[in-house]
Amino acid sequence: MSEAFPQVWMDPLYGVCHYTIRVSFEMFFRGDVAGRENLPRTGPFLIAANHASHLDPPFIGAHVPRQMSFFARKTLWSGKLASWWLDAVGTIPVDRDGGQDVGALKRVLRALADGKVMILFPEGTRSPDGNLQAPKPGVGFIVCKSQVPVVPARIFGSFEAFGRGAKVPTPGKPISVVFGQPIAPEAYDDPRAGKERYQLASQRIMNAIAQLPRPPAPIVI
Repeated sequence: MSEAFPQVWMDPLYGVCHYTIRVSFEMFFRGDVAGRENLPRTGPFLIAANHASHLDPPFIGAHVPRQMSFFARKTLWSGKLASWWLDAVGTIPVDRDGGQDVGALKRVLRALADGKVMILFPEGTRSPDGNLQAPKPGVGFIVCKSQVPVVPARIFGSFEAFGRGAKVPTPGKPISVVFGQPIAPEAYDDPRAGKERYQLASQRIMNAIAQLPRPPAPIVI
């Protein structure tokens, strides 16, 4: 895999979007990115991240050197062009709580069985104030069913750049991303927890996200 241009190994449309978003990040929102060495180079895995902005999925994905699949609300498939693009880049339509959408779960498990990478947001929806929110059991349900490693990720600054209520992004607001060490299934899943199994898994993953520190600012000489 090319370290400089991983897009050559991606589907053409996804690769073009990946490169364009990465360049946009570098030009208008450049912060620091840490922990990319924690991303598995082969095999399926899930990225679980906090969610404060519409910028989170593309900017996290732009720093993963492998093609990913994403969740999006079914309501976004509202027009021919939007539907075509979302399908073309491998987006999975899902109801608000992904753990209750059987069709979406089957597509997730199929994608992971094919060795794909996916990103999930334990909070379920964007934070109203930029602070971390309590996780929902839907992500716990998915990870427990998939039994693949989960890489916790935390994005900083995206709420300030394009939080809830903002109509357009604010260029110049730095956004930073940090990837933590993968969490093995036996560390997040406790089948003995009964009805609390999925909520417990979500909480363990959210705790790992909360512990990730903001990357240090680069030293300017």
